[in-house]
Order: sequence, then C-alpha cells, then structure tokens
Amino acid sequence: MSLSDPASSAPYPAETRLFIGGSWRPAAAGERLPVHNPADDAEIGRVAHARAADLEAAVEAAAAGFAVWRVASPPERAGVLDRTAALLAERAEAIGRLITLEQGKPLPEAIGEAAFAAEILRWFAGEARRVYGRTIPARGGAAIAQSTVKEPIGVVAAFTPWNFPVHQAVLKLAAAVAAGCSIVLKGPEETPASVAALVEAFADAGLPAGVINLVFGTPAEISAYLIPHPTVRKLSFTGSTAVGRQLAALAGQHLKRSTLELGGHAPVIVFDDVDPVLVGARLAGAKFYNAGQTCASPTRFLVQRGIYNRLTEAFVAAAKGVVVGNGVDAGVGMGPLAHPRRIAALEGFVADAVAKGARLALGGSRIGNAGSFFEPTVLLDVPIEARAFNEEPFGPIALFRPFDTAEEAIAEANRLEAGLAAYVYSGSIARATAAEAAIEAGMISVNHHGLALPELPFGGVKASGWGSEAGADAVGAYLVEKLVTRAGL
Repeated sequence: MSLSDPASSAPYPAETRLFIGGSWRPAAAGERLPVHNPADDAEIGRVAHARAADLEAAVEAAAAGFAVWRVASPPERAGVLDRTAALLAERAEAIGRLITLEQGKPLPEAIGEAAFAAEILRWFAGEARRVYGRTIPARGGAAIAQSTVKEPIGVVAAFTPWNFPVHQAVLKLAAAVAAGCSIVLKGPEETPASVAALVEAFADAGLPAGVINLVFGTPAEISAYLIPHPTVRKLSFTGSTAVGRQLAALAGQHLKRSTLELGGHAPVIVFDDVDPVLVGARLAGAKFYNAGQTCASPTRFLVQRGIYNRLTEAFVAAAKGVVVGNGVDAGVGMGPLAHPRRIAALEGFVADAVAKGARLALGGSRIGNAGSFFEPTVLLDVPIEARAFNEEPFGPIALFRPFDTAEEAIAEANRLEAGLAAYVYSGSIARATAAEAAIEAGMISVNHHGLALPELPFGGVKASGWGSEAGADAVGAYLVEKLVTRAGL
C-alpha cells in the first residue's frame, strides 16, 4: 500500500499520513505513532503524529478550501457526495478489512459499516440540495422585502472515535460538505487507515483541496490548538461525556458553536406481555454487536418480574452461542475489544458487581493471553449501587435487574445523567406509548433496534450531548441564518 493510497489492496499501510491541502504528507517533525491489531497486539503500521505546525497548516488549508467551497452550488456539493458514495461502495470490502485489522470487529460488520457510509453520503447529497431560506411578510407592506438565507458557518474542527471509525467520521464530513463548510478532522489514532481511506474517496471524487483535512495526534493537544483558533467557527465531537464537558467548556469560552454526541448507558424496559424467549435472543444479538462498544448499546436490562427468569435464560443461551475470535476469521460473531486497557476496566466492573450481590451467569473474564478478547458477560440481579449500573461499561456486559411496576422501571431508566438511547419492549400500545412519553432520552426504539439510519436524527439529552447528527436537521448545525430586509428608496 502506498502512503498516499490508504484504500489499496495491500493488507495495511506502513504509514498513514496526514491529509492537508489536498495532499498526503508526513508530520512536519517526522513523528509517528504505532497502530496495533487488537486481535494479537501486533504492531501493523504507523500513523503520522501532528503537532502545532501541522495543525496550523491544516487550518490554513481549510480556510483556503472554505473560500472555494462556500460559493459552490448545491448541485456541485451534491455531486461530490454522490461520487464519493459510489467510490465508497466500490471500496467497501477493502476499507472493511482495514477496519477489522485496526479495530477488531468481525469482517462482515466492518464491510457493512463501510457500505452503509455510502448510504449516509447519498442521504446528505439530497440534503445539500435542500438548504432553504425563508420569506417573511413585512408589516411595512409590499415596499419592504424580508428574507433569510442559510450560509455555511465556516471552518469546522471535528473529533471522531475508534468504535465506528468510518461511520462516525462520515456523518461529520458529509454534513460539513453538504453545508459548504470546510473541516479539519482529528481522526482516531487507533483506527487511522480506515478514516484515511474515507477521506481519500472524497478527494478522488473531486472535492477541492483544503475542504477536508485529516490529522492525528494527541487529542488534548489538538483540541487545545484547534478549538480556540480564530479561524475555526464550529466544534463537532463524538466521544465520552467527560471529554465532551471539557471541550464544551473550551468552545464556550471562545463562543464556538458545538455539536456533541456523548456517552450513554441505555436502559431496556421489557414488560411481561412479550415472548421472553424471542425477546431475550433478540436483545443478546443487539448487546454483543461490536463487542458492546457502542454508545447506544443496550446495557441496563430492566425486565418485569413475571418473565425475568425465562428471558434471562434465553439471553444467556443466545450469548453462549456468540463465537468470539479474530474478526477476519469466518463465523466470528464478536471480535476483540479495541484496547487492552478495556480488559482491566471490564474485569473491575464485574468484580465490583459480584461483590455487591450480583450473580455472574456467564463470562466475566479475559479470553486467552494474546489480544484483547473478553467473554460475553451476563450479570443478574445487579444492585443499583454497582459501578456498572452507574458508569457506562462500553463493552460486552449485560446487566439485568427485575422490576414490578412501570413507574419503578421508568424511575430507573431516568436515574442517570445519561440520556442518549432507550429501548422498550411491550405488546401493549398503551404501555409503550406511556413509556415513550416518560423516558428521558434523545432516541427511543420500541420492539426493535432501529436507530442510526441516515434519515433519523441521532443525539441525546441531559449529559449525552447537544444536537443531532443525521436526519433532516443535521446540515443545519453547520449553517448560520442571515436576515436581509430591503426597502426601496
């Protein structure tokens, strides 16, 4: 794989470079960081480590790119997004393999992530054509014309995580490009090649130089440089609530608009009018997707007491059938955790819960000594004071607790400051509707797991963030509204 061709057919690039002003380049100081395969801990490549000189070059390139792209017509912007989507669809298998090598998820999931990114791009291509203003009737009569126009906000600083490296990046890139903004994207150092392949597709589709710039490095250094920079007008961040608070404070200090998609701790309320075997198996499939490393992953399972035993038995049986292994191997249903440090964190959650009275029904330990593999884990009768019931585990741990009344379940669902996603299972429309109205979350999915589609808004309330990505309002976060009122002389 050449250093400027992240999506070629070679197994993995020796170095993933920075993309600044339309060209791939090493870091100015020549620094590089190692990239590891979480399936065996082996170093598989290096990624350029940006410092201040690189970041300033990226901002200058973004400013030049914005001057060109802000005046591009909506059909021009849509055309680039459509062409990028076509290229991404063609390259989905190669990009998926990069995702598996550096992030660990099973290859079918990784290819699916890359292919689905093409769907997101096609959606935003349509939205690029629908950036409308308004005409406002004037109280002074026909001699006065009042209207608003939507304009791109400017240079965007964006930060994306490693759990869905292509999906999370494409949401920000597509929205910015559709709006007419330019962007400096701080990609995840753990999964750089797949993000670089996405950026390469934009470049190959004819996006002007400087509209997208890609850097890697120390997150705190990059955020401290980009967010206060006078050229940068907006922050978009996906990551933990703790980091989100820090970046929001920094953006607020400099009066920068922010979109924040932060952590979750999704409750699942299961009423006793459902088939416990069917629902138990379905919930297990959702829980162990991407090894539970998903901000909207179902985590706190609140099951009405009458079906609690049968549902948890079905869930455990399904969890036992999850094949854990190297994501490139056929038949693997769950890959490794993305970081070795996550193993110690998950073991700590399990030990704490058991010490406080939870029953370990399955798993709870690391698998083997090589790679970052962890068993699908089920904890029953988890007390509310257990750490895992209060801190997002972000791993393959399912926490079960019975409830008697709907009021009890709703109170627990709303107890935490997280408010990203929630799930409800019930055969009663009245029960489901009441739960939908009472649960404090940005997204609620009833009787299925239907989140994260391009046409649906994705975002939380409370400490889970500000604003939404995807959906009809996503491009609006990258626009400013200008009022023009005109009268004749």
